[in-house]
Amino acid sequence: MIARTTFPAFLLSMTAFASPAQQADPAAIETVIRDQLADFTEDDWVGAFEHASPNIRRIFGSAENFGAMVRNGYPMVWRPSEARFGKLSERTGRALQRVIVFDDAGVPHALEYEMIQVDGAWKINGVRFLQASTGA
Repeated sequence: MIARTTFPAFLLSMTAFASPAQQADPAAIETVIRDQLADFTEDDWVGAFEHASPNIRRIFGSAENFGAMVRNGYPMVWRPSEARFGKLSERTGRALQRVIVFDDAGVPHALEYEMIQVDGAWKINGVRFLQASTGA
């Protein structure tokens, strides 16, 4: 069982720009997440920060602050060896994408990405760890 603290809970609760998942394009959402993961592996903090919602951008203030949080708190996201995409769902008007990332030791970590639309583009509005038993 994966025991992790959640990405700050208030990040996941911010849904000012949320769009229902039934309007969500799974391929577009997956592309945004994959692009951010690729940015992380290249230490492209500016690129990774561009995929964050306005709320996340306000909280961290800069790409450097955002990068420090990811590097120090979420190494499996900073340097995943693999990412597998699971179910895209809607809950209370939010698009939620399940993703399993594998760290450099091959250990899986179940995550749920909250996605919102901002000016027609999908942005990441928060990430939280799931219990391994919830599956993808």
